[in-house]
Amino acid sequence: MAACLTAASATGLAAAAETTPGAAPAETQPIHPGHFDPLGRGPSRFTIELREVLKATLPFEDQRDFEEAKKGFIAEPSYKQIMADAGHVAWDMGSYQWLLEGKDFESINPSLQRQAVLNMAYGLYEVVPGRIYQVRGYDLANISFIKGDTGWIIFDPLTAKETARAALEFINEQLGERPVVGVVYSHSHVDHFGGVRGVVDEADVASGKVMVIAPEGFMEAAISENVFAGNAMSRRTQWQYAVLLERHPHGHVDQAIGKNVANGNTDLIPPNRLVSKDFEEITLDGVKMVFQNAPDTEAPVEMNTYFPQFKALWSSEIITGTIHNIYTIRGAAVRNAINWSKEINEALYAFGQEAEVMFASHSWPRWGNERIQEVLRAQRDTYANLNNQTLHYVNQGVTINEIHNVYEVPQSLQQQWAARSYHGDVQNNVRGVVNRFLGHYDGNPTNLIPLSPADSAPLYVEMMGGAEKILTRAQQLHDAGAYLHATEILDKLVFAEPQNQAARRLLADTFEQLGYQAESTSVRNSFLQGAFELRNGLPGGVPPRTTGPDVIRAMSTEQWLDFVAISMDPKKAEGLAFTINLVTPDNGEQYLVEMSNATLTTIKGFQMKNPDLTITVNRADLNGVMMGEASFDDLIKAGKATFDGDRTGFDQLRSILVPFTPDFEILPGTAPQQPMAPPKPFEVLQQIDLEYD
Repeated sequence: MAACLTAASATGLAAAAETTPGAAPAETQPIHPGHFDPLGRGPSRFTIELREVLKATLPFEDQRDFEEAKKGFIAEPSYKQIMADAGHVAWDMGSYQWLLEGKDFESINPSLQRQAVLNMAYGLYEVVPGRIYQVRGYDLANISFIKGDTGWIIFDPLTAKETARAALEFINEQLGERPVVGVVYSHSHVDHFGGVRGVVDEADVASGKVMVIAPEGFMEAAISENVFAGNAMSRRTQWQYAVLLERHPHGHVDQAIGKNVANGNTDLIPPNRLVSKDFEEITLDGVKMVFQNAPDTEAPVEMNTYFPQFKALWSSEIITGTIHNIYTIRGAAVRNAINWSKEINEALYAFGQEAEVMFASHSWPRWGNERIQEVLRAQRDTYANLNNQTLHYVNQGVTINEIHNVYEVPQSLQQQWAARSYHGDVQNNVRGVVNRFLGHYDGNPTNLIPLSPADSAPLYVEMMGGAEKILTRAQQLHDAGAYLHATEILDKLVFAEPQNQAARRLLADTFEQLGYQAESTSVRNSFLQGAFELRNGLPGGVPPRTTGPDVIRAMSTEQWLDFVAISMDPKKAEGLAFTINLVTPDNGEQYLVEMSNATLTTIKGFQMKNPDLTITVNRADLNGVMMGEASFDDLIKAGKATFDGDRTGFDQLRSILVPFTPDFEILPGTAPQQPMAPPKPFEVLQQIDLEYD
């Protein structure tokens, strides 16, 4: 076991708990009386043994993070819940209070429990005396306040209007009311801009009274990452964020960069000042800010900020209290690990030589120049090592299906808390590096055209001698703590026989142990959500998070037309052919939409001379169709849209649009008994706010 622990303690996953297949079985864990799920089980002795090894080998004596997380505390609010304007609970810090009871929970990886406790900071904190403050524990992110000559400059106004508004009210209550004179969006993820209407009025931004600063390309990046595969991302996010689990020692404990995501009104006010240079200085309300553009890192566009007056470095989400996602398991473009490392290096040498405090949109600040440089170097080296060591082995023939079992985080980094993978996961990140450079194919022609699981699984089950033999062997593997081996064969049986309850429950039991052992929240949540769905199915589907109209307004018409093309059933489109000119007079745009070869294509700025149909509608009115509030026929009746020509092609297109809902099965036999209500034709379900990691 010790030989495996180097890699396992780096990833927090269960490779270390794997015993030799066929070893003497242990007693199967009984159903746990303290579990929130009636079918749930407690941690096995193998999981408990792994915890003890991790407790003995990780640097728990280093308490600096706890000291820094408490430093500067001013006040905690009297409430633990923040209500949404719609009447439901938008935020509930009280649901995690059990983490502060001082107990050692055997169902949580000890390293992850440490991180979960650190993320319990709640209230107002001073970062730079009299000038920089943070309200923490109001959302997934922190909201930061810089005190200018006359008002507040706010960095990253959270996910929801309600939590951002509550944070502004709380700091004004504690320190005296001041107007907001500026807002900075550090990057294009929703937990860094979605609450903006809780702190500023759009009219003040439009008039220039409030400066809203963002990196160049912000608006496009804020929308595009989740539109085209948004439905699939939404469903997979349910697993990464474990939306069906209770906040409980056997369930959801943390989200690595914060407790969870606020469930309120998400909005977007476009910035009126873009940062386009590599380094760009802006002085606002007496505060000098030097912005470092760092694109292609944690987000497509992102920036750090240095405050020379205060010797304070704002590290956005590029440097936080964890190693982040190179590959995000909910689905997203693979991120650039080596560029991420280089941008941290830029910050280290541009600002880190003199900075005395470093704070960020997640986690807690670090004080003192030596400490700041230590953390910057640890994260710089971790991302570079992910990239370089992975490619070192790839160039010796190691494949995407092997690299996660070969790569090892250097021992010196394993012993630094800032280099632990609570949000990202080492095993998935190194596979992401391979995918970025070489793609999913491992070079073996057998894997060029793999069978779908539903087709391959019956073949495997037949070859293994049938369900009874598989269950017997899988139970032996489970009881011996060989959980990954057990999932390998149980997965085949569940796909071959989706209604085999014994197989489903044993796979759920196995997933649960892997979840308990995981250091990464994404890995823990995915295994535990998988166990829950195998046992209970989807309870009537999970509705998408609601969003205000700002995000739809920010979505370009071209992006919407591309989404319509994705939504179309290509089999039903066979034989259809038509051309449509779309004109939106209020913004002066024109599009040519053409159906041919069962494919819908769009080109901006062109019009067909003799189209089958010309649709004229203001973009402001088209927003209602995109939000499902109105149909094209409603707009025609109201005189807000005109159709000139033959609308047969349009009606054919509308009839073959497939409504996407994020409640499809990930594992067979888990579909909800009552599916979600589908969106209306041409409506974009409000899932484009999911990119917050």
